[in-house]
Amino acid sequence: MWPFKRKTETRSADTGYTSAIMAARAAYITGATGRAELTAAAQSSVSLWEGGLGLADVMGTDLLTRRALALSARSLALRGEALFLIGDNKLIPAIDWDLSTRNGEPYAYRLTVPEINGGSYQTVLSGEVIHFRIGSDAVTPWAGTSPLRRASLSADLLAEVETALFEVYRDSPMGSQIVPVPEGSAEDMEELRTSFRGNRGASLVIEGVAQATAAGMNPNIGKSPDQLSPDLSKTLADKMLTEGKNAIYTAYGILPAMQSTAAVGTLVREAQRHLAQYTLQPIAEIMAEEVTEKLGSAVSLDVMRPLQAFDVSGRARAMATIISALSDAKEAGVDPAAAMSLVDWSKE
Repeated sequence: MWPFKRKTETRSADTGYTSAIMAARAAYITGATGRAELTAAAQSSVSLWEGGLGLADVMGTDLLTRRALALSARSLALRGEALFLIGDNKLIPAIDWDLSTRNGEPYAYRLTVPEINGGSYQTVLSGEVIHFRIGSDAVTPWAGTSPLRRASLSADLLAEVETALFEVYRDSPMGSQIVPVPEGSAEDMEELRTSFRGNRGASLVIEGVAQATAAGMNPNIGKSPDQLSPDLSKTLADKMLTEGKNAIYTAYGILPAMQSTAAVGTLVREAQRHLAQYTLQPIAEIMAEEVTEKLGSAVSLDVMRPLQAFDVSGRARAMATIISALSDAKEAGVDPAAAMSLVDWSKE
């Protein structure tokens, strides 16, 4: 039988070099756990970044298309950095890269360009790529960090709460009860259990009269059914879920009140203005600075105008006041230009 003897198969150990590289690669792509990015709070925040930067007015170059801006916004929101290879007439996104630095600044990149068959590898100088990054620190100024990575505790808390609630609603006996019924034969009891079984598969425990009497209870008094559903009100799951979502919104520069069901139009406008002024426009300025350095021509990005993130009513009132003042000055015989020239605007 020796020709048919099974050979011993040798496999790599799960604690070897390959598994370590795969684990590091997974953590590099998805973050510490990878679950916080799957929450609705994180994805809605990323969508606001995509929409805000995708609508930005670009002046000075045609390379920053709406698509490139949206790709940059999503990559910055989830990864903290985005890298594009400067092509002949467009920007080519890179999905992975490593780099060499000199004096803390990148000077060469080895990057992977996405292709349908797996991607191609190129080695280029820093002047041939556009590298956007946010959340950099003095230790690694060449790398960026995403808001989820900078607030990993809050992100992990939200992920754990949502996962726990998901598992409770999936595995716990929601709506199940212990119902006392008269004792009968095995066939009658089985038929009774089948008739009480819900369409959604919720379990129902039938307690006979004999068991209830042996436990010291008189079933004839009208004992109410016992609930098997877990009491989630004592776990403060709703409060922790809300707090976790608010922490994620705040990390992305979004006012949590914007997501409230009681939010009104004024609050939504102020939240949008806050997001554009304090989060998206500074990121747009950093992006414009990088593009200006790499292309050699002045490039600017404006998020405020397309998002209309300014006080429209305040500007309208100011304009009406100015027009009224100029009209009154003209009626009084005062030259408006001369009157305005007398004002020391440096003290205003």
